[in-house]
Amino acid sequence: MLHYHTIPVTAFQQNCSLLWCDATSEATLVDPGGDIDRLLSAVAERGLSLQQIWLTHAHIDHAGGAGELAETHQLPITGPHPGDQFWIDGLPQQSAMFGFPPARSFTPTRWLQDGDTVQIGQETLHVRHCPGHTPGHVVFHAPQIQRCFVGDVLFAGSIGRTDFPQGNHQQLIDSIVQRLWPMGDETVFIPGHGPESSFGRERRSNPYVGNT
Repeated sequence: MLHYHTIPVTAFQQNCSLLWCDATSEATLVDPGGDIDRLLSAVAERGLSLQQIWLTHAHIDHAGGAGELAETHQLPITGPHPGDQFWIDGLPQQSAMFGFPPARSFTPTRWLQDGDTVQIGQETLHVRHCPGHTPGHVVFHAPQIQRCFVGDVLFAGSIGRTDFPQGNHQQLIDSIVQRLWPMGDETVFIPGHGPESSFGRERRSNPYVGNT
């Protein structure tokens, strides 16, 4: 079975997710934005073997620790979509702008496209490209546990910002309606910030995408 544990990191309280396959104890970190020692401690506490890094997008609070973690532990970086290359290239500038520890740019081991799959141990997750917050944003859907790791596409009661470079409000709405809602009302999503919610709850009550 697939398990996960949410670890808020950085001053932005970004939800980094530790995912693991209980059959193999192999694990991945989704969006290791920083506080690497805390993340590695969470891995060690559970007796897991960290194998990969997955990124939903390349804003500093989500990707700021990825380059260092990949280099020091020889880990592949999977994602995001190539549309976020300019955000990855700008990670050093992003870290300086927001007062984060120095972040390094990198080239992902594997770029992701809509419809791809990723695997950790014996567990497979489905990738959907959900642009709008950033052009290369992806989400990771785990239908076997009715969960989706959505980064900054959707929040409990809100949606991602679209006032950053190459953000697009209508594109974000389309991503939510066309790519998240079909995963089902019962699917619980883990956002990049704040508490979990379900797609059904947001379809009913979210002020930005309710009744869509």
